[in-house]
Amino acid sequence: MPPTATTDSNTQHTPMMQQYLRIKAQHPQELVFYRMGDFYELFYDDARRAAELLDVTLTARGKSGGEPIPMAGIPYHAAEGYLARLIKAGVSVAICEQIGDPATSKGPVERKVVRIVTPGTVTDEALLNERRDNLLAATAQFGEQLGLALLDLATGRFVIQEVGSLDGLAEQVQRHAPTELLVAEDFELPAAVARHPGLRRRAPWEFDLESANSLLNRQFGTLNLEAFGCSHMPAAITAAGCLLQYARDTQRTELPHIRSLQTESSDETVALDGASRRNLEIDTNLGGGDDNTLLSVLDTCKTAMGSRLLRRWLNNPLRNLATLQKRQDAIAALIGDYQFEPLREALKPVGDMERILGRLALRSARPRDLARLGQSLAQFPQIQQLLGQTEAKLLTDLGQQIGEWPETSALLQRALVDNPPVVIRDGGVIAEGYDSELDELRAISENAGDFLVQLEQREKERSGIPTLKVGYNRVHGYFIEISRGQSDKAPAEYIRRQTLKNAERFITPELKEFEDKALSAKSRALTREKALYEALIDQLNESLAQLQAAAAGVAELDVLTGLAERADHLRLCRPALSEEPGLDIHAGRHPVVEQVLDEPFVANDVALRDDRRMLVITGPNMGGKSTYMRQTALIALLAHVGSYVPADSARIGLLDRIFTRIGSADDLAGGRSTFMVEMTETANILRNASAHSLVLMDEIGRGTSTYDGLSLAWACAHFLAQQVRAFTLFATHYFELTELPTRCSEAANIHLNATEHGDDIVFLHRIEEGPASKSYGLQVAKLAGIPKEVLEEARQRLRALEAGSEPSAQTLEPSAQAVEPSAHVEPSAEAAASPVTSDAGAGPNTRGGQPAAAGSPMQVDLFGSAPHPAIEALADLDPDNLTPRQALEQLYALRKLL
Repeated sequence: MPPTATTDSNTQHTPMMQQYLRIKAQHPQELVFYRMGDFYELFYDDARRAAELLDVTLTARGKSGGEPIPMAGIPYHAAEGYLARLIKAGVSVAICEQIGDPATSKGPVERKVVRIVTPGTVTDEALLNERRDNLLAATAQFGEQLGLALLDLATGRFVIQEVGSLDGLAEQVQRHAPTELLVAEDFELPAAVARHPGLRRRAPWEFDLESANSLLNRQFGTLNLEAFGCSHMPAAITAAGCLLQYARDTQRTELPHIRSLQTESSDETVALDGASRRNLEIDTNLGGGDDNTLLSVLDTCKTAMGSRLLRRWLNNPLRNLATLQKRQDAIAALIGDYQFEPLREALKPVGDMERILGRLALRSARPRDLARLGQSLAQFPQIQQLLGQTEAKLLTDLGQQIGEWPETSALLQRALVDNPPVVIRDGGVIAEGYDSELDELRAISENAGDFLVQLEQREKERSGIPTLKVGYNRVHGYFIEISRGQSDKAPAEYIRRQTLKNAERFITPELKEFEDKALSAKSRALTREKALYEALIDQLNESLAQLQAAAAGVAELDVLTGLAERADHLRLCRPALSEEPGLDIHAGRHPVVEQVLDEPFVANDVALRDDRRMLVITGPNMGGKSTYMRQTALIALLAHVGSYVPADSARIGLLDRIFTRIGSADDLAGGRSTFMVEMTETANILRNASAHSLVLMDEIGRGTSTYDGLSLAWACAHFLAQQVRAFTLFATHYFELTELPTRCSEAANIHLNATEHGDDIVFLHRIEEGPASKSYGLQVAKLAGIPKEVLEEARQRLRALEAGSEPSAQTLEPSAQAVEPSAHVEPSAEAAASPVTSDAGAGPNTRGGQPAAAGSPMQVDLFGSAPHPAIEALADLDPDNLTPRQALEQLYALRKLL
């Protein structure tokens, strides 16, 4: 641990280390980049940590307090690359710069922290993923309500919302995936949020409502927050206040690009919980990557801001019918006569205006940022001309929002050189002709070469010394150099400046006058250029709000043209949106799977309406059940984005939520087994789904014993169909559930078929009405590579079970008490392989899709279908009134019925 400046006397630490320790004490959680000349240095524990994270050498700098000082350093001009690695690792950095003048400083040069770089507040281009939002979030509780505030500091987008439960909060945090999340130290979070990698605990007093109101009103220049529609949202306002203060503290400057507050309501969007987002692979696949996701298929945007907006649209589907239809109208207009093609070409040179304007507001914009801004604005007249050829209202509105900006474009073109350097530090940014004073100073400096050539020629002729040279170095300035052997020929007015081993260097009054003028001109030119650059930033900031609106319009136009291109290229159709609930999809396709298949994708229909709310799906593993379910959800989601959808035709009623319970995974960190995760997700669906929700449930109950699982699956399906009445796709291998439609008129059976060729199987991937006829479990096991001897033994056991020739098969005829065994009793191998868990689907009195043979045990009937005739006959017998002969005859009759 480093020592502290307050507990150690001045004799123990050098003045510079005392200064460092004072600064470090103010930033104990951050790595302090302490500027020393051309390096940022780190000391003590910071140095050890940096050496490990950045793979830099750990050294020592003398001693302080009698002990060696661990030290590590990085070049300041290469700091961005090191910062990027630290930010990726979730580490925050305090940038400590020299602000004093070394020439006038007594003791250490004055230094202070000018900026704190945290994962959620970075704005530098090199530290950001250009196609993903980098969000800083804060959450707070006020009474029964929970507030969430989100800020993208790089663009100034500021959003707040309130939710009524911890589950709702977890859902929103998972949806937005903030890089940093600020919460009060005494706030008890749900487990999913408490494990957030960017969690930052803050003092409770930072979440004060009165302070938050005052800070927000001061930021926006308002008397109250009514204009933003959030005056009745104290929890959200409290979170927003903490968030804004944190951003101001890290940037150490004003934040003029944060100009408004956007209020979101859960009533306006289609809710998706974390499990549903994960299962549908919207923008992240199950392995955590970006490949083979819905976003990867749809994102052909020409600008980074368009890609970010498309990601937000996909993660925040809308329920506003008017907005969605406007988007559809715009896409239809762009597809007509392929108008999206020239617009996409015009958008290609447009830079990331949103983030450039953010850096402009923070006064950290670099010369190339301004050059890209000018290049972007130069495209606007062409964009306007192309938009003038369309009649869709949304496109017309976007045209007005974008504007043309001829004056600003001309200003930037006139002010900047064609290919400016990365930084302003060494000049060369402002174009010739922009400022007469700068041109004059540059001319003096640049003409120095001609003057020196002429001077050297004159002095050679005057002195008669042919080897005389005129030179320059940074230490001694300009000089005339004469070899030692000829130095005695130097004219009398030459003044000796420096003696070398083999030469003498002189200066003349004329050369000294030129030196003062030239060096002064170079320094003054750089100072003038930096002042002009700052003035240019000031001038651009005067139009910041309008430029931000134009950038937002370009982003939306980019998304719409991209969706139009996708609709044309991927053969998508315009869905009919309706307030009337239901989904009617003809020849629907999975938008991602279709792109990765080598063979044609088999399209299928979906029909869910008020009198047909549940589809019980049976069929073999690998048959396509999961794909069919996911494609239905993705088609519904795309319709709620305003996009066209992969189908021949579709009618989509507006949904309030989309739930998915697909796949199996444990949560070891949270102490939950696979079955516990399954039941938790199922409970969430059963409690929160409504008659306007779309529910996908796959293989409920398979994580426990056969009877427990079957009973749970039946009860869940029955509850969804009868009580919740959600639109449900329920896939199962318990084909006792195919009896559900006989009990519930709103349920129906469908299946995915396959065909056998010898011992092999061919999946047809075609949805058909009715239950499946066979499980095909052994054939799928063969495809998976199960050894032949294992498959052969399984076939023998299956034949024995189907023939009822093994005693263990009799366990499939449970007593009344055996129907509900303990949840801790796992099924035997025979029971697990029996048709109780198969998806043969032909009802309880069949075996593998065929009628049960006489003398073989029947499939267990758990749900009260008609009793077997033998049982009915036995119930009708009166043993007290039978003769021995009659009893024997009745016994043979019962045997025959079996």
